[in-house]
Amino acid sequence: MFGLFKKKSEKEKLQQKYNKLMSEAHQLSTTNRKLSDGKIFEAEELMKRIVAMD
Repeated sequence: MFGLFKKKSEKEKLQQKYNKLMSEAHQLSTTNRKLSDGKIFEAEELMKRIVAMD
């Protein structure tokens, strides 16, 4: 309850965006492989930024 108004850190925001991109890539993998690969590439770039923050 006390964490209710806590703002997310930049790293948490990037991690959430990474998870969303990977989910979209998984859904697209059955219909459009090229778009799926693009989402995976974006997610990998985000992961590089997340790792660089540590």
